[in-house]
Amino acid sequence: MKNGLVMLLALALCATTALAHQGVKNPAVMARMHGMKQISDNVKMLGTMAKGQIAFDAATAQNAARAIARHSAESVALFTAPETDPKSEAREVIWTEFDDFSAKARDLETLANDLANTLNSLDDVKAAMKPLGASCKACHSVYRD
Repeated sequence: MKNGLVMLLALALCATTALAHQGVKNPAVMARMHGMKQISDNVKMLGTMAKGQIAFDAATAQNAARAIARHSAESVALFTAPETDPKSEAREVIWTEFDDFSAKARDLETLANDLANTLNSLDDVKAAMKPLGASCKACHSVYRD
């Protein structure tokens, strides 16, 4: 049940992200949105694998985790400047609490790097969805509209 909720949230995030990109004028905000979409797309891929909608493939799962880690690491630099755009979903609190935001991004990076080395079975992918979802939610609940 909880894995299903995490999957539903990940899919909703993907749909929302696609719509949010339309009309963005600030290139820095667009770069941030693109990086977050890459994370979302890779979480979604792991989710569809966990649900059995696509076949388990260790290399694909591990590559998705590596991509999540890479884009998480890049997100700190992408958010350093307090760039805005009417389409941005970033809350201003990111810049007033940047150390916490950065720590959450590093936590996701560490988690994803660890997963990249341990996603060797479908059960591993299924078990990974809860901590991945919790890590995403920890940041989004505070820093994203």
